[in-house]
Amino acid sequence: MSAVSGDEARLLLIQASYFLTAFLFIMGLKRMSSPVTARSGIVWAGAGMLVATIFTLLYPGMGNYPLILGAIVVGASFAWVSGKRVAMTNMPQMIALYNGMGGGAAAAIAAVELYRGEALSRTVGTLAVVGGIIGAVSFSGSLIAFGKLQGLIKKSYRFNGQQILNLVILAAALFTGGVVATGYSMDVFHVTGIFALALLLGVTMTLPIGGADMPVVISLYNALTGLAVAFEGFVLGNAAMIIAGTVVGSAGTLLTQLMARAMNRSLGNVLFSGFGDTGGAASGGAGVTGNMKPIEAADVGVMMAFAQKVIVVPGYGMAVAQAQHKVWELCQLLIDRGVLVRFAIHPVAGRMPGHMNVLLAEAGVPYDLIADLDEINAEFETADVALIIGANDVVNPVARNDKSSPIYGMPILNADKAKNVIVIKRGQGAGFSGIENALFYLDNTRMLYGDGQAAVSQLIQAVKAV
Repeated sequence: MSAVSGDEARLLLIQASYFLTAFLFIMGLKRMSSPVTARSGIVWAGAGMLVATIFTLLYPGMGNYPLILGAIVVGASFAWVSGKRVAMTNMPQMIALYNGMGGGAAAAIAAVELYRGEALSRTVGTLAVVGGIIGAVSFSGSLIAFGKLQGLIKKSYRFNGQQILNLVILAAALFTGGVVATGYSMDVFHVTGIFALALLLGVTMTLPIGGADMPVVISLYNALTGLAVAFEGFVLGNAAMIIAGTVVGSAGTLLTQLMARAMNRSLGNVLFSGFGDTGGAASGGAGVTGNMKPIEAADVGVMMAFAQKVIVVPGYGMAVAQAQHKVWELCQLLIDRGVLVRFAIHPVAGRMPGHMNVLLAEAGVPYDLIADLDEINAEFETADVALIIGANDVVNPVARNDKSSPIYGMPILNADKAKNVIVIKRGQGAGFSGIENALFYLDNTRMLYGDGQAAVSQLIQAVKAV
């Protein structure tokens, strides 16, 4: 039996480290499925990425260590500082931006391999092209999503024939990619054309999508980034990239499907309908009649102090007001008075998947008080008070009874069935989707106007005074 060479032993060690990486990724993802273990799940997955990075540097023939290590230090430093400083209200933008960077990195790998002009096998060339196109689309699309969430892009841009234009751009990118992948022509012009067309496609696909659909769009681009990374892992023969990309791609795909189902819409409808235009162009449906009825904080405090059950429905407005800590302080006062308090979370509340859960966890709300739509909906009928703070479209009853509404058929929280509905709202404007909320005009609804944090502070004082 011949002895194993040093390079062979090193390769075996690297492959074993990738097996460990796969285990850590999968266990991390599993632990992220529960709020109780999500934090440790992130640590597990991070440890997996650290293992993969360290052992990849040991590959025989690996060079350019100063550039590699310098890039790691710069990237890690930027991520650490921005992660520490970013406000929870801006977390969706950060997720979109970082996800775009992942897609861009996958596209860059494909570009390097294709620009070399070396003869690639047809299979490897095809994988590089497909991964590059997907990564570039995810990169530019995620940047547009970031711009919409950040308010840099304040309207959606749509025109007749936009879908046809997208199909033409996609067909051109695939044709050019086919020319390169088959080895017919791998010159700079054709390779550059692939990425230019893919980047343009990401822009034209995302610009027409309204802001209210951004949670689904972010999930979709997350899945695309994972897929692109997996493809480029095959190109490089890197098992860690294949594993990481597959895990991210499959998880992102499932999450996208769940988000679209929570809105009772197909993915095609999300991408092509233009619903959720931040400019208010999506405000279809029958007109809402009646008047909003204001109420004073002192009266709400008495109502809640003597209630038996209160259900709190948080939304993006709570995040903007940074009111989650005050909301939990109010709930603690009610619990001390013997009131049963629960939090109702809609799957698409906020600007990214799980946005409200993260905010409530930050405030220290126990996980057993937080329930999703399916768990909590039947309890609204027995609730004395439904406190809506910042939520809008996810509690709009037109989703059940107005077939002309863009959100008709979307599962909603049945807040309107509570005995009393209190809505904390800054003004009388429509929600992020531009649709008027019929809940605000019901006989059992009262409006407590003002900044979320200030209004909840008034409620705290009112409860204490009872």
